[in-house]
Amino acid sequence: TLAMTHPKHYAIHAPRIFDGENWHTDQALLIVDREIYGIASHDVLRALKRDFETIDLPAGSVVAPGFIDVQVNGGGGVLLNDAPTLDGIRTILAAHRPHGTTGMLPTLITDRREVMEALLAVAEEALKIPGVLGFHLEGPFIAPSRKGCHREDCIRRPDASDIALLGNFGQLGRSYVTIAPERVETADIRALTSTGLRVAAGHTDATAAEMARAVDAGMTGATHIFNAMTPIAVREPGPAGYTLDDNRLYCGLITDGHHVHAANVRATYKLKGRDRVMLVTDAMPTVGSDKPWFNLQGMRIEVKGGRLVYGADTLAGAHVTMMECVARFIDMAGAPLEDALIMASRTPAAFLGLSDRLGSLRSGHQADIVVFDEASMTVRETWVQGQRAIHTP
Repeated sequence: TLAMTHPKHYAIHAPRIFDGENWHTDQALLIVDREIYGIASHDVLRALKRDFETIDLPAGSVVAPGFIDVQVNGGGGVLLNDAPTLDGIRTILAAHRPHGTTGMLPTLITDRREVMEALLAVAEEALKIPGVLGFHLEGPFIAPSRKGCHREDCIRRPDASDIALLGNFGQLGRSYVTIAPERVETADIRALTSTGLRVAAGHTDATAAEMARAVDAGMTGATHIFNAMTPIAVREPGPAGYTLDDNRLYCGLITDGHHVHAANVRATYKLKGRDRVMLVTDAMPTVGSDKPWFNLQGMRIEVKGGRLVYGADTLAGAHVTMMECVARFIDMAGAPLEDALIMASRTPAAFLGLSDRLGSLRSGHQADIVVFDEASMTVRETWVQGQRAIHTP
């Protein structure tokens, strides 16, 4: 169930508050309208000449910046490719919010040009929906050899009209496109980044030299590192090895326990650190849905043992939430809670160029917050732009 309240002034008393950098014990997070006002002790709060509505959180509660997921294909039974509409986007958002996601990039995987145009047609209006920060175009300029579950008949090299179409997303929130650097010319990468669009490598067989060329042209990310890219070899690090080595690149990491071995999770964390690794779900329509399967461009994708698979046991996205990614990352990497929280909020905010208003609980920042139980790692509340949602089983 979901209980909503309208924005006003709140003092959220919590056993522990993580502001994106430091911990605060037994203090109150102050919200004025849609923004963070500050973090105050009980004595300071009493001295303030503002009328705050007090919310006392139960023992074991943690307050932290809301999670930002830059790769969300679907949720609530909806795949963005099948429903590039305002209602489709709202359904996907609603499926993920009870699990701590307060900001996301709805993700369109490789598809026909008209599907991309349909998303573009609603994109400006969709950005008015609280929680939509931009869009992720995963493809279609990827390597057929690393297509995964993407439609091979829609994979292509970009032409001038494609660059122009994608460039429109550069001014729509903080959007980005996943490409195979070996299949996109340097001039095209520069053209895309000049619009404000971010570019990331993924579904690629790029060499280290081709990765370096793309980074020098403005590429700043790598999509779901290790997945759908050439493995590291002795004399050719490929996209995964290059990403680990070049700290100019942010990278998404799926920590569902299926996509990336725990040893590689630990290596990525050690080599790149919490400020360059973003936890992502790569979530599909089964998240927030009782239906154990869905249709992906003619393929039946099923949940089997927590994995989404098709055909001969090939992974096809993930059946996981951001709260689960945080918890499983801690287990796999042996990392402290604060690092996982940073990788789920502050780091994606930095990648998107939103550090001035998201990813931290600083004065003047947008009041996007997650409240969770530390023992069970389950979400109790989320706040988006100062609006509270209480989540109950």
